[in-house]
Amino acid sequence: MLQVYPVLCRAGYMDNYAYVIVDETTETAAVIDPSEAAPIIAKCTELNITPQFILNTHHHFDHVDGNQELKQKYAAKIVCNAADAPRIAEADILLAPETPFNLGQASAEIIDVSAHTIGHILYYFKTDKILFTGDTLFNLCIGGIFEGTPEQMFAALNKIKTLPDDVLFYPGHEYTSGGAMFAFQYNHGSEDIKNYLDRARRRLAEGLPVAPVSLGEEKRCNPYLEATTLQDFKKLVD
Repeated sequence: MLQVYPVLCRAGYMDNYAYVIVDETTETAAVIDPSEAAPIIAKCTELNITPQFILNTHHHFDHVDGNQELKQKYAAKIVCNAADAPRIAEADILLAPETPFNLGQASAEIIDVSAHTIGHILYYFKTDKILFTGDTLFNLCIGGIFEGTPEQMFAALNKIKTLPDDVLFYPGHEYTSGGAMFAFQYNHGSEDIKNYLDRARRRLAEGLPVAPVSLGEEKRCNPYLEATTLQDFKKLVD
């Protein structure tokens, strides 16, 4: 069973989420998208965890800045998409999309979602029903299309939409508040969006991340996932 521990980084500035994850059976651990090292080291110390791997979804600085310090401290191996390796320093394990990465007895499918950046990947732990989406999918919104095209982002989101509704997703930033008003208006104040926002407000007030949210709920409430045609999607991102 995979345990997930969110770690807020760059708080109040970019509000990144890194994640410390542990396969309970083997106690094999990893850090996903270490935006900065200090809060992750503090969480690992608190939990008495030594991560063996550093998993990157993409090359942006706010997802890899902690890589080298964590690698040096824990002798952890940096893992990324082979296509992104030229832009991620000291990468050790190069992944090919559609092939698995094993973390102890937990196994992640690697899904290419090039759009936010070219070479962006998702880590989908199918058995545990957990998905790490980096900067592709956020709560009620999506990442900016910096290197790809709207066509690529639409295709990327459609890959996510094929995954089961009971999968829980963990995004790379706390951007729920930024997407809330548009999502509420787009959904005409439906009960689904009201319930989503009520829970989000409670969690944020308690200093907790809104994530995880099930993909089923996100599909019902996130305007960018609700778009069924490329034309409709382009209207949202233009």
